[in-house]
Amino acid sequence: MPNQDVEHGNITDDDELSTVRYRPQRLDHLVHQTNFSKKELQVLYRGFKNECPSGAVDEQTFKSIYSKFFPQGDSSMYAHFLFEAFDIHNNGSVSFEDFVVSLSIILKGSITDKLNWAFNLYDLNKDGCITREEMTNIMDSIYDMMGKYTDPCMRDNAPKEHVDNFFQKMDKNNDGVVTIEEFLDTCQKDESIMQSMHMFDNVI
Repeated sequence: MPNQDVEHGNITDDDELSTVRYRPQRLDHLVHQTNFSKKELQVLYRGFKNECPSGAVDEQTFKSIYSKFFPQGDSSMYAHFLFEAFDIHNNGSVSFEDFVVSLSIILKGSITDKLNWAFNLYDLNKDGCITREEMTNIMDSIYDMMGKYTDPCMRDNAPKEHVDNFFQKMDKNNDGVVTIEEFLDTCQKDESIMQSMHMFDNVI
């Protein structure tokens, strides 16, 4: 039998919410706030609640869930960076709303929205620019997660090469940092980056 509250705009029913510490917003609000339909949000919420019965996920749980996708590598550091990008309110917890807002940008956002989200992920201290140290930390975490298990295997100096290439392309004024303006301008002129931005357009 269909869940009446879901049909009338609530994500879940009152009995389910009694066991959830974090009460999600109404579906209508999330439909307006994201690019997901009501049906898509219902599917996403059931999956989210299955993994996170409390209605929100802390960093340790997030890392545990994420590690299942990369069982052969060490995804903990990249998951840490990803968690901070999803943790919109910087309160050490990712709610369902936080999750779907970011997921909506990644999967269904405009090119500019996706690039802004990626920049925020790479800008680890959120000061408005990406330093070489920040990009090195990101690339090292990606290498730890999957570099040793790619075919062909990534070379040990691959993270440094990626960072060097990143700054050679992006740092237009050679001041040692990449601003959001430099990042957007370079990415929007790079055909391979633009193609990758469309990769998940029809995932959900």
